Amino acid sequence: MTSSKIEINSGKYFAYCGIGGILACGTTHFSMTPIDMVKCRMQIDNTVYRNLTDGLHRIWKHNGIQGVYRGGLPTLLGYSMQGMGKYGFYEFFKYEYSQAMPTANKTALFLAASATAEFFADIMLCPMEAFKVRLQTSGTPFCSGFVDGLSRIYRSEGLHGFYKGIVPLWMRQIPYTMVKFASFENIVAGIYHSVLRRPKSEFTKGQQLGVTCTAGYLAGILCAIVSHPADTIVSKLNSSAQGTSAGQIVRELGMRGLWAGLLPRIFMIGTLTCTQWTIYDSFKVKIGLPTTGGN
Repeated sequence: MTSSKIEINSGKYFAYCGIGGILACGTTHFSMTPIDMVKCRMQIDNTVYRNLTDGLHRIWKHNGIQGVYRGGLPTLLGYSMQGMGKYGFYEFFKYEYSQAMPTANKTALFLAASATAEFFADIMLCPMEAFKVRLQTSGTPFCSGFVDGLSRIYRSEGLHGFYKGIVPLWMRQIPYTMVKFASFENIVAGIYHSVLRRPKSEFTKGQQLGVTCTAGYLAGILCAIVSHPADTIVSKLNSSAQGTSAGQIVRELGMRGLWAGLLPRIFMIGTLTCTQWTIYDSFKVKIGLPTTGGN
């Protein structure tokens, strides 16, 4: 397939960007399930494991591969849906905002487009995120299977059980995504302009994907730091009794508690963001589209 068959900024283009987002986010988040589970448990109780390695070793010792991948299915489904919205809507809103405000600062457009896209993407993610956290942090088996788990949440709390974490999720994901996209686009541009000092068009697609990978990891480190306190609140909220508020959790944890599990998350998000951008741009190259940024 060549780029002439997919007109840039057409409906078909945005749909393919959504598919690229599914591939980028669903697979990568699923692969990071073991690290995510240790991180979630450390956020709920920061004395449960000494560090990431200790947590993975103890979970594997007691529960094997099924234990380290607990919550993998809702992770795969939830983040696939979120990825579709995150990348597809980002490209859509970036185009729409640039048409509506042609003289606007590029970084402002990146920030606005990514924030809007993530708002909708999180609505798609939230039910599976709530289910995943219940599975990963429950001291005893939460359910007997996927359908049973969803039914238990609905019977006990209704739709509120799936969406009680939506505001903290927006607090975590919208700043995260704004940093992810705006910093990535600017880092890519900076690499070509200030480091390589040659236009993007003079490099092969493979070299351009190398720039994508580098910029993705650097953007991921910034993402993890910016969004970590809200991530802790989401994990704690989804594992707490009904009626617990985000404010109560902040008072309970204090500043130190809000930053528990940061190092595992920096490793996870840095790797995750790098891999996501690489998969996304590789998919775009495969179907004849240009890599993201640097134009």
